[in-house]
Amino acid sequence: MSKRNTQAAKTAARERLRQERERQAKRDKVKRQAVVAVSIVGVLAIAGGISYAVVQGNQPSKWEKAADAKVVAPANTSGKDGTTVVVGESKTDNTVHLYEDPRCPACASFEQNIGETVHKGMEDGDYKLSFTIGTFLDGNLSGEGSKNALSALGAALNVGSEAFLDYKTALFSAEYHPEESTDEFAKDDYLIKVANTVDALKNNKKFQDAVEKGTYDAWAMRMSKSFDSAEGVQSTPTIKINDKVIENPSSVDQWQTALKDAGVTK
Repeated sequence: MSKRNTQAAKTAARERLRQERERQAKRDKVKRQAVVAVSIVGVLAIAGGISYAVVQGNQPSKWEKAADAKVVAPANTSGKDGTTVVVGESKTDNTVHLYEDPRCPACASFEQNIGETVHKGMEDGDYKLSFTIGTFLDGNLSGEGSKNALSALGAALNVGSEAFLDYKTALFSAEYHPEESTDEFAKDDYLIKVANTVDALKNNKKFQDAVEKGTYDAWAMRMSKSFDSAEGVQSTPTIKINDKVIENPSSVDQWQTALKDAGVTK
């Protein structure tokens, strides 16, 4: 091999090495640009996600919206926003007013022990029954079961006063009333399951649609507000006979004594 040929080979090798380095430099530059682009997209996505979460977090909840929504009052109600619920055909001036919360265990106990007797007195014409239902336990315990159950009671009331009473009895029954700390009433399917034990509500499509669509959510919020402003009501159940708060009875005999003391006699 001549000396000239050896020098030419070295020069060619150096040129190939230079070209390869340039190509590698270009590849590295493209790679860096791609990484930067991906990083920017990632940052923007995170920022967008945070912004979306903040916006969503500032959106009013279903029940906050319902509190400001137009009220659809159930049938068989009266007064402002339909928050007056009175059951009974008697012309008597005597009224038994019950203040309850759907999640309240003491209300369930009252219903289970003497609810049937209380209803019979109304049916016999001794007094009318009035109801104001609150939802304060949702705030105390967290959840929305009281509000959701109250809305469902509105749907039952729209079917009829008897359906309302029977459904309230079922919700407070030993079989279906949940533990105070649970929130079963927040589930529409559970409320419908309980309703299917009531003849007037069993497989009642109109009732079920009202529960699932929240037709009476706004009404429930107004009823709850009415409960919050009720005079002399510090706990549930609170029972008034002719506007006077009585000590909660735990037996039929105590109930009959309370009626007699209030001047409600046959």
